[in-house]
Amino acid sequence: MPDTGYTATIHPTTASISAAVWDSLVPSTGGVPDNPFLSHAFFLALEESGCATARTGWQPQHILLADNAGRPVGLMPLFLKSHSMGEYVFDHGWANAYERAGGNYYPKLQCSVPFTPATAPKLLVPSGSLEAQTGLLAAAQQLAGQREASSVHMTFVPEVEAQLVESAGWLKRFDTQFHWHNEGFDSFEGFLETLSSRKRKTIRRERRDALADGLSVKWLTGPDLQERHWDAFFDFYEDTGARKWGRPYLNRKFFSLLGQTMADRIVLMLAYDGPEPIAGAINFLGRDRIFGRNWGATREVPFLHFELCYYQAIDYAIAHKLAVVEAGAQGEHKLARGYAPATTYSAHWIAHPGLRGAVADFLEHERASVAREQDLLDNFTPFRKGERIDR
Repeated sequence: MPDTGYTATIHPTTASISAAVWDSLVPSTGGVPDNPFLSHAFFLALEESGCATARTGWQPQHILLADNAGRPVGLMPLFLKSHSMGEYVFDHGWANAYERAGGNYYPKLQCSVPFTPATAPKLLVPSGSLEAQTGLLAAAQQLAGQREASSVHMTFVPEVEAQLVESAGWLKRFDTQFHWHNEGFDSFEGFLETLSSRKRKTIRRERRDALADGLSVKWLTGPDLQERHWDAFFDFYEDTGARKWGRPYLNRKFFSLLGQTMADRIVLMLAYDGPEPIAGAINFLGRDRIFGRNWGATREVPFLHFELCYYQAIDYAIAHKLAVVEAGAQGEHKLARGYAPATTYSAHWIAHPGLRGAVADFLEHERASVAREQDLLDNFTPFRKGERIDR
C-alpha cells in the first residue's frame, strides 16, 4: 500500500484475527460491541457455518491495519465477491451495463456485514485517526488492483463515514429505511397517543386480530434460547426465504453458532398456538437499539407479521428503554405503523473512469429522487400534527 506509516495485512478468514484484537477495534461500551453485527462472533458464525465463504461468493479479505510498532489500529471487514446477492444495495444495473460494454464487473470488493442491511461503521479505527481511515481506504483500492476487482463498495455506513469517504473521491449513494423512535414512552399506548385517531384504531385492531385465536408471544434471549427454538425458527425462516428469493442465505448451523456465542445479544420472538410455535422473528440488541432481521411462519395468520416484526419490537424497545427500532430494509407499509423514513448511505470506488462517470451521473439523479420520495413519505406519517419524528 502507499506509504502511510501503516502496514496492511489481508486476512482470508475472521478466525485468523483473534477475537480480542477484532473486538478491540469495534466501537464498544464496557467491552461489548455497540453494534452486534460488527462483533467477531457474528462474522465468525457467518464464515464457519459456510454462509459467507468463497464457495458462496463471499471470500473474506479483511484488512487489518497496524502501526509502525505492529499494534493493530484499524479494521475493514471486506469480501471479494463474484455476484451482488445478499447486499440490499443494488448494483446489478451497473454490472450489466459494464459487461455489455465489454468489461468485467466481477469480482468486486464488498465492505459490509453479509446479508445484513443495518447501518454500522466500516472503517473501524478506535482512535478516530483520519490517517488510519485513509490507510484502510488506500489498502482496499490497492487490493482491488491486485485482485483485478472492478470496484470497492461500502454499504450501510453512517453519514459521517460516507462524507469522509466521499472526500477521498468515492461516490456517495442514498436510500431509505423505516425506523421507529422512542420518545421516552412508558407504554405502547403512550406511543399510540402520538398517532392520529384513525391510525390508533387500525393498529389496535391489527394487534387484536393477530392474536385473536388464542395465540401468545414469548421473548426468548440468553440461556432461554435452546436448539429446539432454533429448529422451529429455521423452519419459519426457510419458508419465507423460499417464497421470496428461492434459497435462503443463512443455514441452520449459523443460528446454532449464534446461540452458542451471542445469545445475550439476540431476542427471538415466537408466536405460539398452545405449546406449538407457528411463527417467529429474530432481533439483535445494540447499545441503544433493537434490530429486526428475519421472520417466518408455517401458518397464515392475518397481521401476525406486523405483530411479531413491528409491534413486539416496539414493546421490547419501550420496556428496555431502547431509543430506536431498525426493522430492516425497504417496506413502506412500516410507515403506517409508526416507523419514520430514515436515510441510509453507501460509498463506491470504481476503477474504470468511464463506468465511474456513468455511475456518478446515475447517483446524482437517484439522490434527488430519494430526497423527493422522503419528502413525500413524511407527509404520510401517522403522527398527529406537530408530532413528526425527525430522521
